[in-house]
Amino acid sequence: MSILSVYHQSTPEQPLKVLTHHEDIAVTLAEAGMHLERWQASSVIAPNASDEALIAAYMPQIDRLMNERGYASMDVLSLTRDQSRLTKPHVQELEECALPGDQVHLFVAGYGLFNLHVEDKVYAVLCEKGDLILIPAGVRHWFDKGECPHLIAICLFNNPQVRVPQYTGDDIASRFPRLDD
Repeated sequence: MSILSVYHQSTPEQPLKVLTHHEDIAVTLAEAGMHLERWQASSVIAPNASDEALIAAYMPQIDRLMNERGYASMDVLSLTRDQSRLTKPHVQELEECALPGDQVHLFVAGYGLFNLHVEDKVYAVLCEKGDLILIPAGVRHWFDKGECPHLIAICLFNNPQVRVPQYTGDDIASRFPRLDD
């Protein structure tokens, strides 16, 4: 189940609200400038499917999004308990950063926690299989993959140069709950 916890940046120990209904989460994120959808694969995905098979299962929706928003590149991020591999390095550590272009993450399997720092609020979004989150250019954020990562995500970017995070130097990520807390 996807979960959104909204915090004031000065009170990481107590969320202002916690939402569990997908529509409520999507509306709250939209009000803050983010986008969240639920996607279903158009075909069955076999265990240990190749990156190409994963992408093919979502290709109609990916094509639509790439055409609508002009995304130029795509990668598959695969982090599992027994292995961690990345087709192209772009995993943010637990340091707040921003990217100069939009980024999209479609969770094909597993889960991860995006923390989005917008004005004086932090939106902690637990994303799971089927969640597509669009983080606009310049939004400060950090991603928590957990102590024992388990996720596969298809990631879309405006262009290859937008993958280089610009770290803010703020230690805010260290003050907020972790995925495994």
